[in-house]
Amino acid sequence: MITTLKKDITVEDICTGFVYNALEGKGLFGLAGKLTIQPEYQRNYIYATLDSGKKEMDVIGSVLKGYPIGLIYFNKVSESNLEVLDGQQRITSLGRFVTHKFAIKDENGMEQYFDGMAKDKRDKILQTKLLIYECEGTESEIKEWFKTINIAGVPLEPQEFLNAIYSGPFVTLGKEEFSNSHNSNIQKWSAYIKGSANRQAILERALDWVSKDWKDKNFDPRHTRPIGKYMSQHRYDNNINELKTYFDSVIDWASNVFIDSKKEMCGLEWGRLYEQYHKQPYDPAKVSDAVQRLYGDPYVNNRKGIFEFLLGGSVDTKLLDVRVFDEATKKSIYSTQTTKAESKGISNCSHCAIGHDANKSKIWKLDEMDADHVTAWSKGGSTAAKNCEMLCKTHNRAKGNQ
Repeated sequence: MITTLKKDITVEDICTGFVYNALEGKGLFGLAGKLTIQPEYQRNYIYATLDSGKKEMDVIGSVLKGYPIGLIYFNKVSESNLEVLDGQQRITSLGRFVTHKFAIKDENGMEQYFDGMAKDKRDKILQTKLLIYECEGTESEIKEWFKTINIAGVPLEPQEFLNAIYSGPFVTLGKEEFSNSHNSNIQKWSAYIKGSANRQAILERALDWVSKDWKDKNFDPRHTRPIGKYMSQHRYDNNINELKTYFDSVIDWASNVFIDSKKEMCGLEWGRLYEQYHKQPYDPAKVSDAVQRLYGDPYVNNRKGIFEFLLGGSVDTKLLDVRVFDEATKKSIYSTQTTKAESKGISNCSHCAIGHDANKSKIWKLDEMDADHVTAWSKGGSTAAKNCEMLCKTHNRAKGNQ
């Protein structure tokens, strides 16, 4: 890769023709249209959202104080076209400030927009020279260098790396749909997906869902085909129809089955749940009632498990982490059962006592027994002493949820 150091490009040069794309797709231009500030492989602009905009204000403050803002790297695409390889966040901060998109605070704590500043300060910003390396190389060399120089600073998210590696029309369309904070669907999607759309969390989840090997003969609902493989296959597609359709199907199904939005829904494996359960019928009103009942149950420790518990027929209570009997209750019930059993010459495990083997009269030690609900929790039994019995571990495990 060939690199050439440029020392004569000023902030004013960079900001000539600066266009900030509020929709956050491919774009952002400067240097009189010669420079693409946000090529496809670059992440979205994030400085405006970090520390309530402190990052972008710090860039302007550094320039005003005469501090260097670090090396910037351009990729020389052709004789007349460049794109930012590293420095997009700093350049965009400068362009946004010069075009009056945000204000900084002066020494008196007063907000100052660019056009309201003293002329000498405006001139200082515009005439500041930047240290820029122009790089020329193959796509592989450029992408590898991009990954290397992004180790420092604000780390790239895994999906941001993948966007860089597989940049092309598919990534551009995907970012326009799923990474656009102005998309009116973001609020709805965020009820199910953790993370920031701007940092590619929703795009990553959409790709994760659609790229699973659901039809593989060795199907494993928790096994995923790497997202990168899917992106590689579709890199030059001029549409994201499959991706969008599948994503919408998952979200619509989840919102139709669970009509009451709960904060614990966020971050669940909705893609896996969709594939496992979407062909089963559910009554949304009954599901809603069941959700409310479980939310009000003091014995349910894991509310995030409620949704899969209901989808699976209210069978797997392990999903709910139902509160177990405390040690004091176990010891009390064990003592009572053992005293009665010894007086009758039978086992202190009621199931062993009615058996026909050598354990019929065996007295088990406390650590050889488990506490069990006489009436299963799922059938209305409470986690209280009156509903507790001690069983040998073999019989307790065999009993399950009966």
